Amino acid sequence: MTKTIEKTVLITGASSGIGEATVRELAATGAKLFIGARRTDRLEALASELGDAVAWQSLDVTDAQDFQAFAAAAQERFGSVDVLINNAGVMPLSPLAALKQDEWSRMIDVNIRGVLNGIASVLPRFIDQGSGHVVNVASIAAHMVMPSAAVYCATKYAVWAITEGLRQEHDDIRTTIISPGVVETELGNDITDPEIASALTTWRQKSLTPDAIARAIRYALEQPDGVDINEVIVRPTAAGM
Repeated sequence: MTKTIEKTVLITGASSGIGEATVRELAATGAKLFIGARRTDRLEALASELGDAVAWQSLDVTDAQDFQAFAAAAQERFGSVDVLINNAGVMPLSPLAALKQDEWSRMIDVNIRGVLNGIASVLPRFIDQGSGHVVNVASIAAHMVMPSAAVYCATKYAVWAITEGLRQEHDDIRTTIISPGVVETELGNDITDPEIASALTTWRQKSLTPDAIARAIRYALEQPDGVDINEVIVRPTAAGM
Protein backbone atom coordinates (compact mmCIF):
# COMPACT_ATOMS: atom_id res chain seq x y z
CA MET A 1 0.00 0.00 0.00
CA THR A 2 1.32 3.43 -0.96
CA LYS A 3 1.82 5.71 2.03
CA THR A 4 0.75 9.34 2.01
CA ILE A 5 3.65 11.72 1.43
CA GLU A 6 2.66 15.14 2.70
CA LYS A 7 5.58 17.01 1.20
CA THR A 8 6.37 19.38 -1.63
CA VAL A 9 8.68 17.65 -4.07
CA LEU A 10 10.71 19.26 -6.86
CA ILE A 11 11.53 16.97 -9.80
CA THR A 12 13.87 17.81 -12.67
CA GLY A 13 13.93 16.06 -16.02
CA ALA A 14 10.24 15.41 -15.50
CA SER A 15 9.11 15.40 -19.13
CA SER A 16 9.93 11.74 -19.85
CA GLY A 17 11.49 8.53 -18.59
CA ILE A 18 12.34 8.20 -14.90
CA GLY A 19 11.27 11.77 -14.19
CA GLU A 20 7.80 11.34 -15.65
CA ALA A 21 7.38 7.95 -13.97
CA THR A 22 8.34 9.50 -10.63
CA VAL A 23 5.80 12.27 -11.07
CA ARG A 24 3.08 9.67 -11.66
CA GLU A 25 4.24 7.50 -8.75
CA LEU A 26 4.38 10.35 -6.26
CA ALA A 27 1.16 11.97 -7.45
CA ALA A 28 -0.62 8.85 -6.17
CA THR A 29 0.78 9.48 -2.66
CA GLY A 30 -0.79 12.91 -2.26
CA ALA A 31 2.50 14.77 -2.54
CA LYS A 32 2.58 18.25 -4.03
CA LEU A 33 4.83 18.17 -7.08
CA PHE A 34 6.65 21.00 -8.84
CA ILE A 35 8.11 19.64 -12.04
CA GLY A 36 10.66 21.05 -14.44
CA ALA A 37 12.25 20.33 -17.81
CA ARG A 38 12.94 22.09 -21.10
CA ARG A 39 10.08 20.44 -23.00
CA THR A 40 7.27 22.46 -21.49
CA ASP A 41 4.55 21.00 -23.71
CA ARG A 42 5.07 17.64 -22.04
CA LEU A 43 5.11 19.18 -18.57
CA GLU A 44 1.88 21.04 -19.23
CA ALA A 45 0.15 17.88 -20.49
CA LEU A 46 1.34 15.86 -17.48
CA ALA A 47 0.23 18.48 -14.96
CA SER A 48 -3.12 18.84 -16.68
CA GLU A 49 -3.64 15.08 -16.50
CA LEU A 50 -2.69 14.72 -12.83
CA GLY A 51 -4.46 17.71 -11.32
CA ASP A 52 -3.86 20.77 -9.16
CA ALA A 53 -1.27 19.10 -6.92
CA VAL A 54 1.14 19.10 -9.88
CA ALA A 55 2.55 22.40 -11.13
CA TRP A 56 5.27 23.00 -13.68
CA GLN A 57 7.82 25.51 -14.87
CA SER A 58 10.42 25.52 -17.62
CA LEU A 59 13.83 24.60 -16.23
CA ASP A 60 17.37 24.54 -17.59
CA VAL A 61 19.33 22.83 -14.82
CA THR A 62 22.61 24.21 -16.17
CA ASP A 63 21.45 27.77 -15.41
CA ALA A 64 21.89 28.52 -11.70
CA GLN A 65 19.52 31.52 -11.75
CA ASP A 66 16.88 29.49 -13.58
CA PHE A 67 17.09 26.82 -10.88
CA GLN A 68 16.80 29.42 -8.12
CA ALA A 69 13.68 30.80 -9.82
CA PHE A 70 12.29 27.28 -10.12
CA ALA A 71 12.66 26.60 -6.40
CA ALA A 72 11.23 30.02 -5.51
CA ALA A 73 8.20 29.39 -7.72
CA ALA A 74 7.60 26.06 -5.97
CA GLN A 75 7.77 27.79 -2.59
CA GLU A 76 5.30 30.43 -3.75
CA ARG A 77 2.89 27.89 -5.23
CA PHE A 78 2.83 25.33 -2.42
CA GLY A 79 4.21 27.20 0.60
CA SER A 80 7.16 24.88 1.21
CA VAL A 81 9.97 22.92 -0.41
CA ASP A 82 10.73 19.59 1.26
CA VAL A 83 12.36 17.35 -1.34
CA LEU A 84 14.51 17.85 -4.43
CA ILE A 85 14.86 15.03 -6.94
CA ASN A 86 17.78 15.80 -9.26
CA ASN A 87 16.88 13.52 -12.15
CA ALA A 88 17.89 15.42 -15.30
CA GLY A 89 20.83 13.88 -17.14
CA VAL A 90 22.41 13.27 -20.54
CA MET A 91 24.50 10.37 -21.87
CA PRO A 92 26.12 10.98 -25.28
CA LEU A 93 28.62 8.11 -25.04
CA SER A 94 31.73 8.05 -27.23
CA PRO A 95 35.34 6.84 -27.06
CA LEU A 96 37.74 9.40 -25.63
CA ALA A 97 39.74 9.27 -28.87
CA ALA A 98 36.73 10.65 -30.73
CA LEU A 99 37.46 13.95 -28.93
CA LYS A 100 33.81 14.96 -28.71
CA GLN A 101 34.63 17.77 -26.32
CA ASP A 102 31.31 19.55 -26.77
CA GLU A 103 29.56 16.38 -25.63
CA TRP A 104 31.93 16.04 -22.67
CA SER A 105 31.10 19.59 -21.62
CA ARG A 106 27.39 18.96 -21.97
CA MET A 107 27.58 15.95 -19.66
CA ILE A 108 29.58 17.90 -17.10
CA ASP A 109 27.17 20.83 -17.27
CA VAL A 110 23.95 18.80 -16.94
CA ASN A 111 25.05 15.83 -14.84
CA ILE A 112 27.31 17.65 -12.36
CA ARG A 113 26.61 21.38 -12.46
CA GLY A 114 22.89 20.68 -12.77
CA VAL A 115 22.97 18.68 -9.54
CA LEU A 116 24.98 21.36 -7.77
CA ASN A 117 22.65 24.10 -9.01
CA GLY A 118 19.74 22.12 -7.62
CA ILE A 119 21.38 21.67 -4.25
CA ALA A 120 22.24 25.37 -4.11
CA SER A 121 18.62 26.29 -4.82
CA VAL A 122 17.21 24.32 -1.86
CA LEU A 123 19.99 23.94 0.72
CA PRO A 124 19.53 27.33 2.45
CA ARG A 125 15.81 26.54 2.84
CA PHE A 126 16.54 23.09 4.21
CA ILE A 127 19.06 24.47 6.70
CA ASP A 128 16.62 27.16 7.88
CA GLN A 129 13.77 24.71 8.38
CA GLY A 130 15.98 22.01 9.89
CA SER A 131 14.87 19.34 7.43
CA GLY A 132 14.90 18.38 3.78
CA HIS A 133 15.72 15.55 1.42
CA VAL A 134 17.92 15.58 -1.69
CA VAL A 135 17.53 12.60 -4.02
CA ASN A 136 20.12 12.41 -6.79
CA VAL A 137 19.57 10.01 -9.67
CA ALA A 138 22.97 8.69 -10.70
CA SER A 139 23.59 5.40 -12.50
CA ILE A 140 25.25 2.02 -12.17
CA ALA A 141 27.96 3.98 -14.00
CA ALA A 142 28.79 5.54 -10.62
CA HIS A 143 30.16 2.12 -9.65
CA MET A 144 31.91 0.96 -12.81
CA VAL A 145 33.70 2.18 -15.93
CA MET A 146 33.13 0.98 -19.47
CA PRO A 147 34.76 1.79 -22.81
CA SER A 148 32.98 4.76 -24.43
CA ALA A 149 31.55 5.80 -21.05
CA ALA A 150 34.58 7.32 -19.30
CA VAL A 151 33.23 10.86 -19.09
CA TYR A 152 29.68 9.77 -18.32
CA CYS A 153 30.94 7.48 -15.55
CA ALA A 154 33.07 10.32 -14.20
CA THR A 155 30.01 12.56 -13.93
CA LYS A 156 28.08 9.88 -12.07
CA TYR A 157 31.02 9.19 -9.73
CA ALA A 158 30.91 12.92 -9.02
CA VAL A 159 27.20 12.78 -8.21
CA TRP A 160 27.90 9.94 -5.78
CA ALA A 161 30.65 11.99 -4.07
CA ILE A 162 28.50 15.13 -3.88
CA THR A 163 25.62 13.18 -2.35
CA GLU A 164 27.84 11.54 0.25
CA GLY A 165 29.49 14.86 1.09
CA LEU A 166 26.12 16.50 1.62
CA ARG A 167 25.09 13.64 3.91
CA GLN A 168 28.18 14.06 6.06
CA GLU A 169 27.82 17.83 6.36
CA HIS A 170 24.20 17.94 7.60
CA ASP A 171 22.68 15.78 10.33
CA ASP A 172 19.15 17.01 9.67
CA ILE A 173 19.08 16.76 5.86
CA ARG A 174 18.51 13.39 4.24
CA THR A 175 20.33 12.36 1.08
CA THR A 176 19.64 9.48 -1.26
CA ILE A 177 21.47 8.41 -4.39
CA ILE A 178 19.56 6.17 -6.78
CA SER A 179 21.76 4.21 -9.19
CA PRO A 180 19.72 2.57 -11.95
CA GLY A 181 21.05 -0.12 -14.22
CA VAL A 182 19.81 -0.24 -17.81
CA VAL A 183 16.40 1.43 -18.09
CA GLU A 184 14.24 1.84 -21.17
CA THR A 185 14.20 5.64 -21.52
CA GLU A 186 15.25 8.37 -23.95
CA LEU A 187 18.65 8.62 -22.22
CA GLY A 188 21.31 8.01 -24.85
CA ASN A 189 19.19 9.16 -27.77
CA ASP A 190 21.80 11.90 -28.22
CA ILE A 191 24.62 9.40 -28.93
CA THR A 192 26.21 10.41 -32.24
CA ASP A 193 28.45 7.35 -32.69
CA PRO A 194 26.42 4.79 -34.74
CA GLU A 195 28.27 1.76 -33.33
CA ILE A 196 27.68 2.79 -29.72
CA ALA A 197 24.06 3.70 -30.42
CA SER A 198 23.59 0.18 -31.76
CA ALA A 199 25.29 -1.29 -28.69
CA LEU A 200 22.89 0.63 -26.43
CA THR A 201 19.98 -0.99 -28.23
CA THR A 202 21.52 -4.39 -27.47
CA TRP A 203 22.08 -3.50 -23.78
CA ARG A 204 18.44 -2.49 -23.51
CA GLN A 205 17.23 -5.95 -24.45
CA LYS A 206 17.57 -6.58 -20.70
CA SER A 207 16.22 -3.43 -19.11
CA LEU A 208 13.89 -2.02 -16.51
CA THR A 209 10.95 0.24 -17.13
CA PRO A 210 11.12 3.70 -15.51
CA ASP A 211 8.44 2.89 -12.93
CA ALA A 212 10.89 0.53 -11.19
CA ILE A 213 13.13 3.48 -10.39
CA ALA A 214 10.17 5.64 -9.42
CA ARG A 215 9.16 3.03 -6.82
CA ALA A 216 12.67 3.09 -5.35
CA ILE A 217 12.49 6.86 -5.03
CA ARG A 218 9.08 6.64 -3.39
CA TYR A 219 10.44 4.08 -0.91
CA ALA A 220 13.19 6.47 0.14
CA LEU A 221 10.71 9.32 0.63
CA GLU A 222 8.30 7.19 2.65
CA GLN A 223 10.75 6.55 5.48
CA PRO A 224 10.06 8.19 8.86
CA ASP A 225 12.17 11.00 10.24
CA GLY A 226 15.51 9.70 11.41
CA VAL A 227 15.71 7.03 8.71
CA ASP A 228 17.77 7.85 5.62
CA ILE A 229 18.00 5.47 2.69
CA ASN A 230 21.44 6.58 1.53
CA GLU A 231 21.82 4.53 -1.62
CA VAL A 232 19.78 2.19 -3.80
CA ILE A 233 21.08 0.25 -6.82
CA VAL A 234 18.27 -1.06 -9.04
CA ARG A 235 19.09 -3.40 -11.90
CA PRO A 236 17.23 -5.91 -14.04
CA THR A 237 17.47 -9.38 -12.55
CA ALA A 238 19.20 -10.65 -15.69
CA ALA A 239 21.55 -7.67 -16.02
CA GLY A 240 25.07 -8.37 -17.14
CA MET A 241 26.39 -5.16 -15.60
